Amino acid sequence: MIESEKSGGGKSEGFDVEKYGNSRIALIGFPSVGKSSMLTALTAAKSESAAYEFTTLTCIPGMLYYNDAKIQLLDLPGIIEGAAEGKGKGKQVIAVARSSDMVMMVLDAQKWAEERAKLTAELERVGIRLNKEKPDITIRKIATGGVLLNSTIKLTKIDERMVKAIMHEYKIHNAEVLFRGNYDVDDLIDVIEGNRRYLKCIYVYNKIDTISMEEVDGLARLAHSVPISCKLGLGYDMLLRRMWENLGLIRVYTKKRGNAPTFAEPIILSTGRGGITIEIALGQIHKVHFRLIIVTHCRV
Repeated sequence: MIESEKSGGGKSEGFDVEKYGNSRIALIGFPSVGKSSMLTALTAAKSESAAYEFTTLTCIPGMLYYNDAKIQLLDLPGIIEGAAEGKGKGKQVIAVARSSDMVMMVLDAQKWAEERAKLTAELERVGIRLNKEKPDITIRKIATGGVLLNSTIKLTKIDERMVKAIMHEYKIHNAEVLFRGNYDVDDLIDVIEGNRRYLKCIYVYNKIDTISMEEVDGLARLAHSVPISCKLGLGYDMLLRRMWENLGLIRVYTKKRGNAPTFAEPIILSTGRGGITIEIALGQIHKVHFRLIIVTHCRV
């Protein structure tokens, strides 16, 4: 069941929308793929939608209440090719995406492959990496000795010559480089640049009512993917479950000593916002001493 209310923290005009809630999700896609319809279905926010392109011209926020958590959804204007250079408000859209905890890439089920490739390329060009972990590569500058490469496993995508060439390109002539994974040239460059943003992404394939059941089944089997139909209201339950899992949210319930737990108003923790430790949970409770708190139950 979806409970929808308007957010008190997301009525700003333009792209400067205050962060509100336990998580923020950016809806990204080409014009007229169904982002506005999806936002309206999941929240009480009204985002204009129509059969023609560019009906959303600014950032429209909405608040989704799910599993006792407040999840802020942002409907962004449709991205066009060249967004990384600022075309079609591309720079503002991408900046909002970087500030989010997760991206939902909304695609047309009839032409998803082309759209997904183009959107991924635009995001890659501005340093956003989707569904990738930050490479476990350590670079420690030293006084002398040149570039020294070490690894904990066998490297098959890069060798010492390539590492030295890249390091020299960035004017790093003396350093110890340690790979704790089988990474490639692009991964090393990402670590050197140091300004990449690694985000979880769900690929949402809308308009499945226009394709065959066999094609829908194929989309459902793709990694990080959920097929839906905004027109028929199909697939929202699965989408909500995937959102919760990808955000890494858990509910922590507390109780006063001697009283039974009420399982109401839990503390919401996230793997992406500080972690899911007892210390972080205590940080959300004001003016309470550790010895007075008994954590009775956690739910994911």
